[in-house]
Amino acid sequence: MKIQLSEHFTYKKLIKFAIPTIIMMIFTSIYGVVDGIFVSNCVGAEAFAAVNLIMPALMIFGSIGFMIGTGGSALVSKTIGEGNNKKANEYFSMLIYLLLIIGAVLTIIGFILVEPISKFLGADENMLKDGIIYGKTIIIFLVVFILQNCFQSFLIVAQRPTFGLIVSIVTGIANMFLDFLFMYVFKMGVFGAALATGISQLIGGVIPFVYFIFNKNGTLKLQKAKFEKKAILQSCVNGSSEMLTNLSMSLVNMLYNIQLMKYAGSDGVVAYGIIMYVGYIFLGTYLGYSIGTAPIIGYHYGAENTEELKNLLKKSLQLIVVTSMIMTLLAEISSKSLASIFVSYDIELWKMTTVAIRLFSISYLISGFNIFSSSFFTALNNGVVSAVISFLRTLLFQIAMIFILPAIWGINGIWLAVVVAEILSFMVSLAFLIGNKKKYQYA
Repeated sequence: MKIQLSEHFTYKKLIKFAIPTIIMMIFTSIYGVVDGIFVSNCVGAEAFAAVNLIMPALMIFGSIGFMIGTGGSALVSKTIGEGNNKKANEYFSMLIYLLLIIGAVLTIIGFILVEPISKFLGADENMLKDGIIYGKTIIIFLVVFILQNCFQSFLIVAQRPTFGLIVSIVTGIANMFLDFLFMYVFKMGVFGAALATGISQLIGGVIPFVYFIFNKNGTLKLQKAKFEKKAILQSCVNGSSEMLTNLSMSLVNMLYNIQLMKYAGSDGVVAYGIIMYVGYIFLGTYLGYSIGTAPIIGYHYGAENTEELKNLLKKSLQLIVVTSMIMTLLAEISSKSLASIFVSYDIELWKMTTVAIRLFSISYLISGFNIFSSSFFTALNNGVVSAVISFLRTLLFQIAMIFILPAIWGINGIWLAVVVAEILSFMVSLAFLIGNKKKYQYA
């Protein structure tokens, strides 16, 4: 039986509703990892470093989809909770059409900027060629990548998280198969990796788009809509934390790479790239839960059901505490095996990567709480608080630690930068949750 947003959520219902999104995020991360495995083992460490050097910049262009998806879904969920389904559909349709326009503009800008960005990030002559090929190929598929990111949230609002999971599985399998075909069989190098990713994004963006065009009986359907500045602004403010998170992560990743080129050369960039691929899987659990439960929180906030808000916050925090301990333990135990998957051919690089994973993984104890706290305020349509948490967590604190800690502990200070940043962010998130409990009556 399909679970409705309006229901009272027990632990079982909460997990059951969020699990498709959690699996979707993990699966999406896994096929990203497969990309890295094929590039590293089929093309080499130099090409792997080139891809990871340019990837953060490419993610900046795609982050607009996360902003409109999370911010817009919060607005649409709240509007449905208020009982105005017609207006909710108008908002949804307007935001999708807006993304099509923005995506087309960003594609042109991104295609022009790939080469100068690669040079700015310090790519040497060998890395530059691979970085440009990969970047320009990926940018061609930017519009569907943005839509794919956005539809992850709106499929949950439409109460079709399982359908979203199926789309992600199909997309992931396509990407992994094409990686094997293009890189292992046809020896197409980084171009093959980018093409495989782009085609899979095409699948992930187009299938939900077609679904929402022909969806007759569901909660959301694409229809005629006028652009409303107020709704667009509110969606952008609501989703500013998610946008800021992705922008900050991309910028911080660039700074990590610059520092690592200074302290460890291209091997450091490779090790950090592996950490990011591994981190996508572990953090995907937290992100999936936060995205999956946000429409529930938004609905009950719109319906002014404060008792259910209390219930959702309490149960969510308890689930995150347990999950955080499990995720951290798994990462520590599997660090050697994870490093071996990517760089078993280089013993020194393997040793560096193993240590890096172990130090970096300590952050998983705290990051789940911070990710959920930011998402919780987005769902409450308080984009300002959510953005402050994200800004401090993913940008200010990390940038400070990236430059401070290496001066004290060398390269290990780079791996621990995120740990200290998450601890500082925990204090901020906790302060906001305590400070706003009377306003929203969730505690």
